Amino acid sequence: MLSPRQLISLAATLLVIGVTAPARAAEPNGTWLTQRGDAQIRVARCGPSMCGTVVWLRNEVDARTGQPPVDSRNPDPNLRNRKILGLRIFAMASDGNGGWAGGIYNAEDGQTYAGRLILRDPSRLEVQGCAGPLCGSETWSRSGR
Repeated sequence: MLSPRQLISLAATLLVIGVTAPARAAEPNGTWLTQRGDAQIRVARCGPSMCGTVVWLRNEVDARTGQPPVDSRNPDPNLRNRKILGLRIFAMASDGNGGWAGGIYNAEDGQTYAGRLILRDPSRLEVQGCAGPLCGSETWSRSGR
């Protein structure tokens, strides 16, 4: 059993540890509407990574084929028939600065780009992508899904 002096010392130590421990950054968990409003991406933890999966498409049927859209521009011929709905487009690791970094797949051109996610506030997620030295970004908004 601890003496009152030891209890006070222990409480003070725990308080200092709690105050000086780094705050955990907010995570972008949830469903996000892309800037163009053509897709919703569910962002959630998958192990130590943050993953993004297509969960809704404005155009659920490809006008050319009359079928659900597929990954027809994928450079791997074996993947060109997989459906876009349900497709994981990223699995990013924490970048240590409150964001997430890793590859992000763009089914529109079949390319994977260097990407980064930054939660700007509870309702806005900045999604950055770079092809070599050229970079761009868009802002996704939190969806009610």
